[in-house]
Amino acid sequence: MAIALVTDSTAELSPECEESLGVTVVPLQVVIDDASYDAGSPEVAPEQVAAALRAKRAVSTSRPAPAAFAETYERLAAEGADAIVSVHLSGEVSGTFESAQVAARQAPVPVTCVDTRQVGFATGFAVAAAAAVLADGGSAEDAAKAAQTRAEASRTLLYVDTLEYLRRGGRVGTAAAVFGGALAVKPLLGIENGVIAPVAKVRTAAKAIARLEDLAIEIAGDDRVEIAVAHLAAAERAEAFAERLAERLGESLVGQVRCAEIGGVVGAHVGPGMIAVCVSPLRC
Repeated sequence: MAIALVTDSTAELSPECEESLGVTVVPLQVVIDDASYDAGSPEVAPEQVAAALRAKRAVSTSRPAPAAFAETYERLAAEGADAIVSVHLSGEVSGTFESAQVAARQAPVPVTCVDTRQVGFATGFAVAAAAAVLADGGSAEDAAKAAQTRAEASRTLLYVDTLEYLRRGGRVGTAAAVFGGALAVKPLLGIENGVIAPVAKVRTAAKAIARLEDLAIEIAGDDRVEIAVAHLAAAERAEAFAERLAERLGESLVGQVRCAEIGGVVGAHVGPGMIAVCVSPLRC
């Protein structure tokens, strides 16, 4: 049986990774002022999104319409897929998973949709887990279960310079943004039960990054882990952070720490200066 794998652009997979995993990516959209672009387009590259946010232009995002998923599922079926596994970011923060579900009901082949209840690299790790199962000849059900298990085992933490961008996009409450700004707090956040939740409040950026590092090491524990670090317009800070993590994890680290700038969709909500880390154990 030929089983196709689908995800969305918030999984933050590189083009090379997309090809090696054999995954089809359905893009979300980034809207700057009144112009909408598919994620990954040059007009909404991370540096363009960061510049627009700094200039206080209107920046927002939108999910793919069900029709976009329907077209993808139909094309994959026409190309020979007998079933499809579709792995996506948390349905609590985006309607993307819902769009996939709507399209799946009308697809010409069975489609198993997975809500990872994650955002960013954690979703990407879940996709990779599904791809590994499929490469070994596993079923769609097995691949979906592997994706869900890997997503549940992964933990994402992030530092933002300000909660304002998350507040604008409705991803945190107004009170949290006002509280953080009023006390000059540098917030650390995490993905908990599919939503963005507070983890710690630290007074300075330097102390916040140090705390983020300690939390990542604590989460890793004695597990063998894969680590990914993301940033928006903070490459030097992110690279130094990734190097420190690699040094502290030693032989517990599988491969290298992946360090990359976050795509325009997630970037639009977190703002310039963001640093995120995803710790994904390989115990599952």
